[in-house]
Amino acid sequence: MRVTEDGPAPPRVPDSPLADTVVERLVAAYASAADPAAADAMRAYMKDVAPFLGLKTPLRRALSRTVEAGLPRPSEADCAAIALRCWQLPEREYHYFAVDHLRRHVRRCSSGFLPVTRYLVTTVPWWDTVDLLAAHVVGALVAADPALTAEMDRWSADDDKWLVRTALLHQLRYKERTDAERLFGYCLRQSGHPDFFVRKAIGWALREYAKTDPDAVRGFVAREGDRFAPLSVREALKNIRA
Repeated sequence: MRVTEDGPAPPRVPDSPLADTVVERLVAAYASAADPAAADAMRAYMKDVAPFLGLKTPLRRALSRTVEAGLPRPSEADCAAIALRCWQLPEREYHYFAVDHLRRHVRRCSSGFLPVTRYLVTTVPWWDTVDLLAAHVVGALVAADPALTAEMDRWSADDDKWLVRTALLHQLRYKERTDAERLFGYCLRQSGHPDFFVRKAIGWALREYAKTDPDAVRGFVAREGDRFAPLSVREALKNIRA
């Protein structure tokens, strides 16, 4: 996979003095701690999806805390500006900061924030950002405004595999609130998908729901299992006792 900035045109970056401060602090803090040797290893591990600064997670999160120290809570516009401006920076750690920031502040965002998440999911996409955005940001937005399920229906049928994966995983943390009929429908819709990441997501989503309703997942796989790749079935049944 080559390093790329290909993807949809970004939403307009809102004016945000808070984002100005955050990004200025962030670049100064992260760049000063860069480790080129570690960066090369991280880039190779992530299949060259993006360059890295070489910041290991504990250090990166400690630096992030210093960046945000003393700052006010962000508005929705601030969240959008911070995320989009981080995505303009090439190194992956800035994207991680944006995802972590959104996870903490997603409750301050309305359903109108979903187009921003769509851009983040489909721009420089890889599982390391997509999965967290799906489960913690997109999932939270949909839970807060069930009208967004119509958009998830569209994503589940999209040609972009990362939107499909996001739709499959957005209920990952819903537990008993999971719309099982919708989950099973998405899985069936993509049961023949050729891509590993979609097949893996089908199994993961079913396996996670099995923690809440193992009988429903077992029955679904018993009825429909022949339609799925072996990977999806193995993942779905991994933790279900016979």
